[in-house]
Amino acid sequence: MKLERKDFVQLRAPLGWALAMLVLAAGIGLYTHRELRQATQARQTAEQAHQQIEQRLRQVRTEEEDIKSRTQAFLTLQQAGITGEERRLEWTEQLRALQQELRIPGMSYEFGAQSALDKTEGAPFAWFASPMQLKLRLLHEEDLLRFLGRLQREARAMIVIRACRVAPVVGNSLPGEAVALLTAECDLQWITLRQAKGKGG
Repeated sequence: MKLERKDFVQLRAPLGWALAMLVLAAGIGLYTHRELRQATQARQTAEQAHQQIEQRLRQVRTEEEDIKSRTQAFLTLQQAGITGEERRLEWTEQLRALQQELRIPGMSYEFGAQSALDKTEGAPFAWFASPMQLKLRLLHEEDLLRFLGRLQREARAMIVIRACRVAPVVGNSLPGEAVALLTAECDLQWITLRQAKGKGG
């Protein structure tokens, strides 16, 4: 079939419509692709924001649990009398009371200067150690164990026993002192926890 000029004239309108439809379809395709890409990016951004929020919530919950745990630990220490300032007068009275109650023949002691155990910057609380050299005159080694055990349980501080040396008594007992068979020299630390300077009210 041979197309003549008049046939092309008749086909011009349908061809124009077809071309316009192709252009329109291409435009719609490009617009749809762009919208889809923007929607995908928006969804990814929303997912990232959601993940960041979830991560922050988990971090907040962890921090809350840590604060609760630290608070409970501090309250426990506070009830045990381990928090606060150095209480040397109270400690010495307790030492004398234990000596009398356990019938320890002789006792002497000397406190050293208190010092911080840790240097953590920004920490709300700090541990402090008060060193003490304790000398006892004993009848039996069990007396030393009972004395130190009672001291660790009852003292309003955390008692750390660094070292103890036991030896037979050399020489006579002191005037007015009960007979002793052993001497003990112990290095102790009285540990307390108190609020760091500049923290709190």
